[in-house]
Parts: sequence; structure tokens; C-alpha cells
Amino acid sequence: MNHETMQHLQAMAIRVRESIIRMATNGGCFIGASLSCTDLVVYLYTRFLNVNKDNLEDPQRDYLFLSKGHDVPALYGTFAEIGILEKDRLRNHLTARDDLYLHPNRNVPGIEFHAGSLGHLLSVATGVALDCRLRGQGNRVVVITGDGELDEGSNWEACLIAAAQKLDNLVIVVDRNAFQANVETEALIPLEPLGDKFEAFGAGVRRVDGHDFAGMDAAFSAVPFCGGKPSVVIADTVRGRGVPSIERRADRWFCDFTADEVEALVRELHGEAGAELTSETLIVR
Repeated sequence: MNHETMQHLQAMAIRVRESIIRMATNGGCFIGASLSCTDLVVYLYTRFLNVNKDNLEDPQRDYLFLSKGHDVPALYGTFAEIGILEKDRLRNHLTARDDLYLHPNRNVPGIEFHAGSLGHLLSVATGVALDCRLRGQGNRVVVITGDGELDEGSNWEACLIAAAQKLDNLVIVVDRNAFQANVETEALIPLEPLGDKFEAFGAGVRRVDGHDFAGMDAAFSAVPFCGGKPSVVIADTVRGRGVPSIERRADRWFCDFTADEVEALVRELHGEAGAELTSETLIVR
């Protein structure tokens, strides 16, 4: 990945984070986890997936399922950046005049499946990956899960089936921000050694920094990691990434900020970004 591409992705991720912050008012949103997966979502839609505003009805396109559905502001913000959603629609978040709700809704272009109940969409993605395989199609099927969501046994059942069916077109991305709601995962039901567990269930596994675009590029470029096996990318992330005052805070799970608080957080976001990105970079499209 060259420097220009890196700067483009960083700038886009900052704009998506600003969109998320602005959605955390007038009803609020799950801001911490949305910010943690922003870089993953931006990377996947711009560098890995064959999905764009012009091929949403094409059965040959790739698929992304957001199993951690409460993080949908990151999806809305990214869709606005790549032209799937009009940017002005983000102002309709949680209003009666639009379908931009707290969880993914298939009435919104680009949303593949309703989500909300955790632990379900890996099973759905496994079924879609199997269908693509049976049809002889080359679609890649990606599902983003939360880490706390992995307490649900349905995920591990789906992983067993994916391995048994040799679904190496399936990619499981774990947003490993180490929080489940307002509790640290390792204090509730410990997940580690997470990579070993996925390998034991028949997957090929790599672990990356979920905020490092070059590292993600290296990992996803190697998919499938093992022929005949689903691939798992464990992405270590920071809840609230990009806004230091709310990073890694259990009490910044769901937030409904005032307009003044939103503007202060936006200023903080751009202050953090300013050390790395110039004003010219911030308007790259």
C-alpha cells in the first residue's frame, strides 16, 4: 500500500468518525464500538470487497454482514463516503422520516440482512457462502462480529459447519475491542486464546492491528489463509478510537450527546488527526 492510498484511507476514516459522532445525538448511538470498527469497515469497502453503488443488485458481487448490528453508524458513514447513501441522509438518523435506525435494516441500500440479536449473522453468512459455492460463483462473504458476541454458541456451530463445507470464500472478522457492552470481555467470559479456539474449529487465523491499514492490507491480501478453510481475521481495536476522551471507557458504550458535546468531540477528533493529516488530505475523495 503506497503512502497516497494510506492517507486517503486515513482521511476517509476520520470523516466516517465525524459522521458517527454526529449520529450520537437526538437519540444517540453505540458510539464506542462504532468507532472501534470504523477502520475495518472503511478498509473492507474500499480495498477488499467488490461492492459499490452500481452493483448492489449484481449476484456476482461480494457480501458483508454486520453481525454486531449496533455498530451500524460505521456502515452508514462509510456508505455515505462511497456513494451508496446520500450524505444528507445521515441527518435523518433515528427520525421517523427515514430507515436509518439503531440496527441494520434492509430498507437501506447496501444492508444485506437485518441484525440486532447478536450471534446470528455468522450463521447467515455461512449459508450465503455455501450457496455461492454451490452455484459455482466466486463471491467473497465477509461477516464482522463483535468479540463479546462470541459468547453465543451459534457462532461456533457456524464455524464448524463452514470448516466441514470447506468454505474458504468465507471471512470472519472479529472486532476485538475487548469490551462486551459495559464490561471487559476477559472479566466476564474470557475469550483468549481466541486464535487457538478458531483454529481448533477448523479456520485459518491471522491477527492484526485493526487500525493499521497496511497491516490489514497484508492480511486480507492473503485470504484465504488456508485452502479449504474459512479465514478468521482477529482485529485488535480500541473502543472509541480517534477520540481520546472516550477511548477504552466502559461508560461510553451508548451515548446521547448534546449538540455542544458533539461539536467538542468533533474538534477533539480533528485535533487528534491534525498531527498526521493536512487540511488538503482531509478533503480527498
